[in-house]
Amino acid sequence: MRGASVARRWGWHRLDRRWAGRIVADAAITPGELVLDVGAGDGVLTGLLVRCGARVIAVELHPGRSTTLRRRFAGRDVRIVTADAADLRLPRRSFSVVANPPFGISMALVRRLVSPGSRLVAADIVVPRHVALRWCGEGAGGAGRWAREYHFSLGRRIPASAFRPSAARDAVVLRIRRTNGGAMGERAFGEKRSSTANVGVRVHQRPRIG
Repeated sequence: MRGASVARRWGWHRLDRRWAGRIVADAAITPGELVLDVGAGDGVLTGLLVRCGARVIAVELHPGRSTTLRRRFAGRDVRIVTADAADLRLPRRSFSVVANPPFGISMALVRRLVSPGSRLVAADIVVPRHVALRWCGEGAGGAGRWAREYHFSLGRRIPASAFRPSAARDAVVLRIRRTNGGAMGERAFGEKRSSTANVGVRVHQRPRIG
């Protein structure tokens, strides 16, 4: 029970490795691609992304898990950032996101990723279904102002049983793809192969997830 209470306090649900593998496969990550794993937890998605050949920035606020991630991925093409996921300065180069963030920051994270000036190319993010529906479908209020830059769609359903501790309800993968009308256009896809050493990530000094 102690582990479950800690996970809930930090708003994080561990994702089953089999479901993590399906999410990464759906994202179709290519070798050399710069990918953010936001709310990296124990690194289940990070590890699978590394196996795909991605250059990974793993963002995790919890100090203990951040330390574990640094040990686990020492010597790999992974940069660990201890920060509040909602307060990041995004990479200055084209990047993708594959993540299972704390549900409580889902809406703020999506807004941050599609904010003006973002160089996001694609994202596959596990979120509560009600959050995804704010961005997808007929009359979706969340996507209106970003519709020219990005296309939002519902991806794979993730059952509550795919998490530890089990989530209160099923989740879904929110898929975000930059459209041809986006400011970066197709040039974004030519910049995916970028080093984690050259990205700009700000560590916010006031952790708020809890």
